[in-house]
Amino acid sequence: MNALNTVEYMHHLGLQAKMASALMVSASAATKNKALKALARLLRENVEPLQVDNAKDLERAVAGGLAAPMVDRLRLTPKVLETCAQGCEQLAAMADVIGEITSLRQQPSGIRVGQMRVPIGVFGMIYESRPNVTIEAASLSIKSGNACILRGGSEAIDSNKALARLVAQALAEAGLPEHGVQLVETIDREAVGQLIAMPDYVDVIIPRGGKGLIERISREAKVPVIKHLDGNCHTYVDDPCDIAMAVKVADNAKTNKYSPCNASEGLLVARGVAAEFLPLIGAVYAAKGVEMRCDPESQAILQAVQGAKLAAATEQDWSEEYLAPIISIKLVEGVDEAIAHINKYSSHHTDAILTTDHMHAQKFLREVDSASCMVNASTRFADGFEYGLGAEIGISTDKFHARGPVGIEGLTSLKYVVLGDGEVRA
Repeated sequence: MNALNTVEYMHHLGLQAKMASALMVSASAATKNKALKALARLLRENVEPLQVDNAKDLERAVAGGLAAPMVDRLRLTPKVLETCAQGCEQLAAMADVIGEITSLRQQPSGIRVGQMRVPIGVFGMIYESRPNVTIEAASLSIKSGNACILRGGSEAIDSNKALARLVAQALAEAGLPEHGVQLVETIDREAVGQLIAMPDYVDVIIPRGGKGLIERISREAKVPVIKHLDGNCHTYVDDPCDIAMAVKVADNAKTNKYSPCNASEGLLVARGVAAEFLPLIGAVYAAKGVEMRCDPESQAILQAVQGAKLAAATEQDWSEEYLAPIISIKLVEGVDEAIAHINKYSSHHTDAILTTDHMHAQKFLREVDSASCMVNASTRFADGFEYGLGAEIGISTDKFHARGPVGIEGLTSLKYVVLGDGEVRA
């Protein structure tokens, strides 16, 4: 497909999405839920065929030397597909917020003024590696009454095409337009440039991928962008804390899975508990092959841990998103220094405090400037499915409209509605 054809193709997808959005916005809750349940059923019925298509992508990725964390993100395991199916069902079970009127207040003039939640219209999604994002985006698009255009990475093209066929089948079964969810089937990079520059057809762009991709889209887009650049998340072990719990949570936050953006990349430890806590978590990390990049104080304590992979932290380490079995470790005096460090170096994605001091917990929640702030829980919970949103379209570290995991409400807008009985303005 040459450049001219790519331009025509993308504008064709945009026109179809715009037309479909008019039908999606008017769909009843029952119709949208029927499509979601059908999609869940189709995913479970097609596990083996989907894995055949996924295997083509995996084979190309390994042969092409794709980094291990990216290959891991590419896998469509039965567990991943079941999670996608459950996400569809969870969305179907949720109340439909579209058309909901809130904050209705009587004014002195007699009119009543409120706000109605409505779909954004058409969103474009650009993402890398994870083909399950195709289902998350499609299901949220359906539930929120939007149309969408999805552009996955070239490394997942066969998986995404197979998933998109199931989405189209589910939409058709429910009587919704098949073009309500469209996949960009060309791997031509020009397709991205076109998608982010079609304000006549696309209302918002949501990039989900590496920092380079998101920076490019933020720089070049001619439509609004909902984004986060990276996931440099922190776990802070406070004084006082439950040491056994802190070890368990700090372990999970780092080693549950290394590749997601909600894995903890930095571990901050209060000096008052460091002598007791660090040898314990150090032994856990050593056993799992996690490299610890330490400030001088933490390195001095961890040197006694048998098998520990230690290195001196550089200034860059405090800002780094590793997506690998590496973690930075720093001792701090207490909660104030921890908050200052996080606000300076974090990506404002997700940060957690492990503490038994209620006031410290409340201070952390109020003052840490991140999209998700947690008390005594693993940062790995920063996820739309885990938050009960059914699925997520991505995570936003922006401060307007949507922040944190973006679910149904993040794909909607509010418009003012006025209810009157013949009132006129004096």
